[in-house]
Amino acid sequence: MEDTNHTKDAQAPGADTKDAKPDTEHVNIKVIGPDNSEVMFKIKTSTKLSKLMTAYCSRTGQTAGSVRFLVDGQRIGPDDTPQSLGLEEGDAIDAMTEQVGGCRR
Repeated sequence: MEDTNHTKDAQAPGADTKDAKPDTEHVNIKVIGPDNSEVMFKIKTSTKLSKLMTAYCSRTGQTAGSVRFLVDGQRIGPDDTPQSLGLEEGDAIDAMTEQVGGCRR
């Protein structure tokens, strides 16, 4: 009779935990909407944030011109990157709806 109980570790081939390096090329960023809803994005630290902004507007059904994106109260531009802003894993970007008007007649 053959012994079918093997004592090998159930680990994927090539998945050596000793050599596992943290992924420093990508960062998880959350975008917090005006209603405090969160949308998570995983992007490269060198990716222009215009891609994130476009994806956020697409997911939430908003137009790109009606949303302003802020980090620590400062407006960010489409050419900014997570690296240029010093964003780290789990940091948040605030998405605010542009307020138009305010003038009474």
